[in-house]
Amino acid sequence: MAWSIEGGAVLGADGLNPGKLALAQARVAEAAPAGAQRLDATGCWVLPGIVDIHGDAHERALQPRPGVGFGADFALRDTAAQLLAAGITTAYLGVTLSWEPGLRSREMFRALLAAPPPGGPDIRVHLRFEADNLGALDDALQAIAKGQVHLLGYNDHTPGIAKKVADPMQLAKYAGRAGVSDADFRALIDTALASRPGVPAGRAALAAAAQAASIPILSHDDPHIEQRAAFRALGASICEFPITEAVAENARAHGEHVVMGAPNVVRGGSHMGWASAAPLAERGLVTVLASDYHWPALFEAPFVMLRRGVLDVAAAWALVSANPAQALGLTDRGGLRPGQRGDALVVAGGAATPKLVAVFVAGELAWIAPGEAARLAA
Repeated sequence: MAWSIEGGAVLGADGLNPGKLALAQARVAEAAPAGAQRLDATGCWVLPGIVDIHGDAHERALQPRPGVGFGADFALRDTAAQLLAAGITTAYLGVTLSWEPGLRSREMFRALLAAPPPGGPDIRVHLRFEADNLGALDDALQAIAKGQVHLLGYNDHTPGIAKKVADPMQLAKYAGRAGVSDADFRALIDTALASRPGVPAGRAALAAAAQAASIPILSHDDPHIEQRAAFRALGASICEFPITEAVAENARAHGEHVVMGAPNVVRGGSHMGWASAAPLAERGLVTVLASDYHWPALFEAPFVMLRRGVLDVAAAWALVSANPAQALGLTDRGGLRPGQRGDALVVAGGAATPKLVAVFVAGELAWIAPGEAARLAA
């Protein structure tokens, strides 16, 4: 089906301007063909679909409570519905492959890869490989070679977890997520830490596989410039969630994209006490926002940036569309130029009270808000 989205202001290279957006054959078109379905976007902004470089809220669909799990097929269908309602048309699910049993295990990784595509948004895999999970290295390498992984992230959470579980409450939390006893979880940590000598070789093997498959690589939670440089040498061209401003400055000096969380922007700061994303984005040190652990924050964050009064609409929206697409090498999306993929959002209320009205994915209407069906016309 072809569409003509009429009466709104369309975001182009020179900002928002009154106009029509035509969608045909899954792409943005120069003009809508005869007989195209119309959507009345009067009073609305028409924006490129959101590209999420890292979101792991699907984990709550898999395990809403410790010890309570659902199958991967069902969880991904739920995830797809949530993504559409948040305006996310391309989603890189942060799938953690850890030494932990349960939610982040090798078995769960396999189940997610085997689940049928749920339809709706373009869902891809951002493999977050825990550094010392060397027993699952072959799984990761095979998935990359088969084209089942679209982004590789170097994770290294084990030392931090080892410190946290000195607190019995933290230990109980991690053990509950993994579905094992406190004592068994401590034993798992000890085994993981004993694998540390093999980490450099494992990372090198992952880097070679990712480069052979032509997928981008990112580093995660870099605490200092030296670590960022080490990951850069392994091919990590994206810096995700730098812990200090100096790391972000270093990455930008090397022409790399820097990712921080949209919840950080919406909440007014990091829940971990790290750098605040909004002022860094205004200075050009943060170029990409990700949903991280909360899908709806990624839709809200650009409007928070607009209300701060520094960035214009094009620059604020680029943080969630054009910039992540560029970082990921997705030349077919992130904008609304003719020939690009027909991913678009219709948003009412402007910066002050944004409300998602409709979501188009690959040129088709994929979601419409309650009460907005009257905007559809033959």
